[in-house]
Amino acid sequence: MSAFEPKDPDWEVRVRASYARQPFMEHLGAVLSHLAPGEADIAMAFRPELTQQHGFFHAGTTTSIADSAAGYAALTLYPQGTGVLTTEFKINLLNPGRGARLVARGRVLKPGRTLTVCRADVYGLSDGGETHVATGLFSMICLEGMAD
Repeated sequence: MSAFEPKDPDWEVRVRASYARQPFMEHLGAVLSHLAPGEADIAMAFRPELTQQHGFFHAGTTTSIADSAAGYAALTLYPQGTGVLTTEFKINLLNPGRGARLVARGRVLKPGRTLTVCRADVYGLSDGGETHVATGLFSMICLEGMAD
């Protein structure tokens, strides 16, 4: 159970609707696979066009789902009528991105009225388990009057 209380009673409908309007995530084939207050997971199946020259998931795809997972984790706690944008992030690539799919697990570390600090961990999933591919720290801004 989450330790966070959303400010919007309809947070889940609002967050899912916002995600559905993301053409880039759709282009990547990334899906919102878990959602709870302060939490969002985004999964992406392996496709050759998402890889780099060695056949691993490209760092750009890995980073993209990490950023979106962190942002949507933050958005779950924002009030109605607000939106989210990333203001800063730092990501460490720990292992080559490989597996049948990647999952980015975004979690709020510290919510704030203006800035929310989140982390996102990305894992490569295969029959043999999961490998920690990347970890990142993200700052998200709550934009009043810019509903997502």
